[in-house]
Amino acid sequence: MPRRARPIKRETPPDPKYHNVTVAKLINKVMKCGKKRTAEKIVYGAMELLEQQASKDPVTALEQAVKNATPLLEVKPRRVGGATYQVPVEVRPDRGLFLALTWLLKSARARKGKSMTEKLAAELLDALRGEGATIKRREDTHKMAEANRAFAHYRW
Repeated sequence: MPRRARPIKRETPPDPKYHNVTVAKLINKVMKCGKKRTAEKIVYGAMELLEQQASKDPVTALEQAVKNATPLLEVKPRRVGGATYQVPVEVRPDRGLFLALTWLLKSARARKGKSMTEKLAAELLDALRGEGATIKRREDTHKMAEANRAFAHYRW
């Protein structure tokens, strides 16, 4: 990473089916070893299952699930005078989306049995309802930030 100039953010093109950037980012996160076709099958299958179970538009359901899973605060370690403090900082929107998608996938992969399509759909449905492992992870992150609020003045 350069010291002076900020690296240029590349725009993710929208996915071919729903023409949505969030869906495209989810596909890219699901993808392993460059197998994009397989990742698309998994995500589109999960979106169809989500549409059946939630009985609403799959893209809006995904957006709502990601919004529910997105953290507002996180802690970052700051070293001050030989001591390391966990300093709460606000999460930028792009980082929040990244964290939400990462947590959703990690929770979906950790589920037992079934195919990845069904596990991802179940995790998205849980996040949409405001429950499940992903939401618990967000709540834990917020609790940690709240507990370390006393060190907020070390933020820079």
